Amino acid sequence: MSRPRQDPDLVRPYVRTGGRTRPNTDVRLESVVFAATGTRPGLNTDARRVLALFAPAQGGGLAVAEVASALALPPSTTRILVADLIEHGLMTLARRQDDRPPASLLERVLHGLRAHA
Repeated sequence: MSRPRQDPDLVRPYVRTGGRTRPNTDVRLESVVFAATGTRPGLNTDARRVLALFAPAQGGGLAVAEVASALALPPSTTRILVADLIEHGLMTLARRQDDRPPASLLERVLHGLRAHA
């Protein structure tokens, strides 16, 4: 019979998210997030770990998938943690722009790429 693991960092994903399985905000793995300025007392360990990835000097955003990878957390758990930080005003979500180029331009680029391949 094996002994229980003694890893103090072993926390089940449902405990990290308060039993939730979906984020309240539409946060996808490819979503880019930025840390907002300020803090809030009483943040849990996971929230502090997420925010620590965004050094003030860095100033750039990270995809949610990158956050999950850096913290070795399940992607679904990370989506919920990031959504919570967005709701508390500690992170912002980069907005997608619908300024897509016309389909005719994309077709010309595709034909050009195929011609030079």
